[in-house]
Amino acid sequence: MTKNNVIDLFSGAGGLSQGFKQAGYNILMGVDFDDAALRTYGHNLKDSIALKADLFDEETAIKEIEENLNGNTVDVVIAGPPCQGFSLTGSRDINDSRNKLYVAVVHAVKHFQPKAFLIENVPGMATLYKGKVKEQIINTFEDMGYNVSVTDKPLLAADYGVPQMRKRMFFVGFRKDLGYDYFTFPEPTLTPEDYIGTADAISDLPSLVDDMGEENIPYFTAAQSDYQKLMRKNSSTIHNHIGTKHTDEVKWVISQVPEGGNHKDLPEGVGTSRKFNEAWTRYHSQKPSKTIDTGHRNHFHYKWNRVPTVRENARLQSFPDDFEFLGTKTQQNKQVGNAVPPLLAQAIGEKMAEHLKEGKVNDK
Repeated sequence: MTKNNVIDLFSGAGGLSQGFKQAGYNILMGVDFDDAALRTYGHNLKDSIALKADLFDEETAIKEIEENLNGNTVDVVIAGPPCQGFSLTGSRDINDSRNKLYVAVVHAVKHFQPKAFLIENVPGMATLYKGKVKEQIINTFEDMGYNVSVTDKPLLAADYGVPQMRKRMFFVGFRKDLGYDYFTFPEPTLTPEDYIGTADAISDLPSLVDDMGEENIPYFTAAQSDYQKLMRKNSSTIHNHIGTKHTDEVKWVISQVPEGGNHKDLPEGVGTSRKFNEAWTRYHSQKPSKTIDTGHRNHFHYKWNRVPTVRENARLQSFPDDFEFLGTKTQQNKQVGNAVPPLLAQAIGEKMAEHLKEGKVNDK
C-alpha cells in the first residue's frame, strides 16, 4: 500500500512527524528555523529531510521546500505554528494581518494542494478575539476548497495514552473536490481511571540520587509497566538522562513539597522566591504530569528531590527512548517542551489515514 507523503512545517524536534511516522505515513521533511531542533529532527527521522527555512518569508520557503521534494507529491501538510502576534482584521482575510506564521501554512496548502492538512495549537486559540481567529482560520481554508473540522474542546493528551495533562486544539481539513467529507476526531482511548501516571512512565529510569548520570547508559532495571515497555521497544540505551545540580537549599525546599503538591503546601517563609501557579510542583506518581514546558525549573520528580531529566520529560511527552535529543540541555528541554506528544499525533494521524482511504476523485 502506498504511504501518504507528509511535510511538517514548524516541525521543531519532530513530535508531530514522529507521531505520523508511527501512524504509517512517509515523512518527506520537517521545516523549521531552529538549528538545534533541526539537528535533532535529522538525527531521529533519518529518512526525512530537515530543512532550515524562514517560514516568515513564505514565497522563498515554498520555493526551498519545492526544490527539496525531489519530485514527490505532498499528500498531507502538518504544522504546529506558534500563535504570537495574532491580529484580526476580518473573519475571512487571514492575509491582511500580522498572522505571518499561519500565512505560511495557508501558502503551503494553497501551493501544494494536499489531500489534507492538520494545524495544532494551544487551547487559547479557540477563544482568541472571542473566537474570531478560529473562525478566520476555518473560513480561510474553507474558501480554499477544504472541509475544515476543529476540535470542539481541546484534546487532552492523557486521553490518548500520554502520561501528561496537556491540552491542544487541532484544525483538520480535507479537500472537497476529492470527495472528502468533514473529519471526525478520534475518540479517547483511556478514561480518567486508566490514565498513565508518572511512576508508570519513568520509574524504571535511574534515580540519579548519588550522581548526575551520563549519556547512553544501559537499562539497569526491567520495564515495570506496559507504557515503559512501549517506550523501550526499539532501544537498548538510555539517552538524555542527565541530572541537574541543585543547591542544598533548593533540595531542602523540594523535600518539603508533598507528592502532587506545589508552593502552596510549603511552610510559611519557605520557597518564597517562586510563588506563581506552577512553582515548586511535585509530580504525583499515580497521575499524569502537568503540561511539560520549555524550561525545567518548576516541576519536580514525584520521589526524588530534583527536576526531571530531559529523558524523563520526553517519556512524559511519549517520545520513544530511541529518540535522542541533541544540543545543550537548555535546547533539549525547549525541544521537548515545544513538541506535540507523538502518541497524540499518532492517534489523529491514524484516524486521518482512515479518512484518506474514504475519499474519491470526482468525475467532473
